Amino acid sequence: MQKYELFINPKILNQLDKDIWMDTYLPAVLKIGGSQYTVGLSYRGNVIRKDKKKSYTIIFQKPFTVNGAHEIHLNAEFKDVSLSRNKLSLDFFDRIGVISPHSKHILLYINGFCKGIYLELESFDQFLLQKRKLPLGPIIYATNYHANFSLLTPEKELKTSLDDGYTLKYGDQTDLSSLEALISMTNTLSNTEFEKQITQVLDVNQYLTWLAGVVCTQNFDGFIHNYALYQNRETGVFEITPWDYDGTWGRDLHGQPLDHDFVPITGYNTLTGRLLHFANFKKNYRDILSSILENEFTVETQTPIIEELFQNLVPNLPLDPFIKGRVSEKTFSLEKEFIINFIQKRNTYLRQQLSQI
Repeated sequence: MQKYELFINPKILNQLDKDIWMDTYLPAVLKIGGSQYTVGLSYRGNVIRKDKKKSYTIIFQKPFTVNGAHEIHLNAEFKDVSLSRNKLSLDFFDRIGVISPHSKHILLYINGFCKGIYLELESFDQFLLQKRKLPLGPIIYATNYHANFSLLTPEKELKTSLDDGYTLKYGDQTDLSSLEALISMTNTLSNTEFEKQITQVLDVNQYLTWLAGVVCTQNFDGFIHNYALYQNRETGVFEITPWDYDGTWGRDLHGQPLDHDFVPITGYNTLTGRLLHFANFKKNYRDILSSILENEFTVETQTPIIEELFQNLVPNLPLDPFIKGRVSEKTFSLEKEFIINFIQKRNTYLRQQLSQI
């Protein structure tokens, strides 16, 4: 496992610890192997900032990009006893054909002290698009639960703005008008007009593939949060990508078990409900999900992936100070079986539900 070493003035580090909600990037140096980089460092996340093991965002400053990236995330995965659900999920989306950030586990040291195992994640931004040789286009993050494609908040109150719940990651403020148009047509057009126009602004099959991925991994938050929208400039349509998937594969974001049938096969948000009203879109979704349940979301396909992931982590567990006394090698092994058992139960449940779509 690769070693990342961060060096930061202790006074500055103390300043960060005193104000965990500070979003200012503080000066630091990152050493990876024989290379050294000048970077900006900040905590990341919302609820996870209160955890003992913090997550970080790193901005490369000198040089401006490293391996094609300007920004990376170092996720603590503190609530996930397996340390693996985020990576397992994002790799799964990648396998089924949905754009998703790549990731790898690393050992993080700060000022010489080991902070444990972290998951390095690509930032979903214009640099990722360039690395994947995709056309540049606006990227909009769903940053809270109001990103439900509805005119109403989850509390059933009228939104003050159609882009409520979203943050522009890349592009101009005017680019939000395309998102507002998508939300508006989802909520106001007649069935005939919606069916005719939706494919002009949304890659529907790509969206349905993403939906199948969220449903399989059972990310309770994934339908109205934990995603980003990318508008492909060549096609003019929106595509969707996942992020922050630690609350998956049988557990919620707090690490508590979720029954295998907790999330329905159709998921939930206003756009999904509208799309699945139409017979042709329902058939496409059924075909996409059926293929995934046959080939990708299976014990046979996922077990070797999970085995390799866990084997790479086991030797480094004793080095993580936040795992000692909380996660033993036996606990870790039991969690692997927990995930595999969830796949079996979830797959069976979804197959039984296919005829009801």
